[in-house]
Amino acid sequence: MHIAILTFDGFNELDSLIAFGMLGRVSLLGDKEWRVSIASPTPRVTSMNGLTIDAHVNLIEACQADAVLVGSGRKTREVASDPAIMTQLRLDPARQLLAAQCSGTFLLAKLGLLGQAPACTDTTSKPWVQAAGVNIVNQAFYANGNIATAGGCLSAQYLSAWLLARFKGTETAREVLHYFAPVGEKEDYVARAFAHIQASL
Repeated sequence: MHIAILTFDGFNELDSLIAFGMLGRVSLLGDKEWRVSIASPTPRVTSMNGLTIDAHVNLIEACQADAVLVGSGRKTREVASDPAIMTQLRLDPARQLLAAQCSGTFLLAKLGLLGQAPACTDTTSKPWVQAAGVNIVNQAFYANGNIATAGGCLSAQYLSAWLLARFKGTETAREVLHYFAPVGEKEDYVARAFAHIQASL
């Protein structure tokens, strides 16, 4: 099982790295077939705050993954207008789970994957995601079939929980959420997350 997190230059660290950490816990629990990768168009990318990381896989390999999560960043509109990148993004919800956060929703829209279904994004990206024809709803998470979107940096937990529940079951998703939740808030934290994703499972 391979989950690729699309991470472009100017990426938002919280989007990519919260998901990477939460999803990666499955490997630590002993599943040797589970793999989570940072996928980028170049071998190295630098975040909006100056953190440089190495990619694990390129975009072509990422598009073969069982799931693809599209993070956001301050250069998302530049990415969307770059044919050299966009033509590599051959994503297909018929064969893989797709998730997008904040301005990542814009990339799914530009790829023609959202249609008229409701979707989520952050408040900064909302005007130009709407201009791309997306029906934005004022909530943190929404899933339609094999596509989920989320709005706000800390909504990465909901996308991660959704992917975990779809692939590994709700027990694993709850365990991961519980592990990362703040002490003294764990049960409430897990319940709140499942209140967002339960209807889509």
